[in-house]
Amino acid sequence: MKILIADDDRTSRCVLEAMLTQWRYRVVAVGNGAEAVKALHAPDAPLLAILDWEMPEMDGVEACRRLRASPPSGRMPHLILLTSRHSQEDLVAAMEAGADDYLTKPVAREELRVRVQAGARMVSLQCSLAERVAELEQALEHIKTLQGILPICMYCKKIRDDREYWHQLESYMHVHTNVQFSHGICPECVERHVKPQLEAAAREAKAASGGNGRAAAPAH
Repeated sequence: MKILIADDDRTSRCVLEAMLTQWRYRVVAVGNGAEAVKALHAPDAPLLAILDWEMPEMDGVEACRRLRASPPSGRMPHLILLTSRHSQEDLVAAMEAGADDYLTKPVAREELRVRVQAGARMVSLQCSLAERVAELEQALEHIKTLQGILPICMYCKKIRDDREYWHQLESYMHVHTNVQFSHGICPECVERHVKPQLEAAAREAKAASGGNGRAAAPAH
């Protein structure tokens, strides 16, 4: 997973980057909130970000607020705010600005590790949910295509698609839905088609047997 670090203090950035790299994360490091917002709006942006509260140009709280107001075109990153402030009011302000988590300086190594792991799990769940939503939207789109008027031949019952091609009903439904057909014969068709065929076959068999149910004797 790729993680963004935004901190104007070079030493703090290097320490965080060293720990995250040791835990096999890929790191993108910037020096202020404005650069962080830009990086998180870029293609293939990190899905988890650690933002320092106090930074020049744009602080971490304002960066969170900007990201929530104008989310990246992909998925919204998990935002962890890093600060030396400890008051409950500061915690509330950070969460109201849009931060997902909050870490106080100096950062304890193991606390950082478990918070990042929790954020990574959250990102993974969000990605999975987004995929399920996309699948559902695709399924609903297929259903929607079947809610309009379908041109169907009044004789052979083929269906015409948008490109003026005619398809058997079974093949059309197979392409546009997950329906599978199990063929049978309805009672009406039994009376209209099957019974006349059986009766015709019986008459032919009777005629072939000479009318008495037995095969005709060979001529001498």
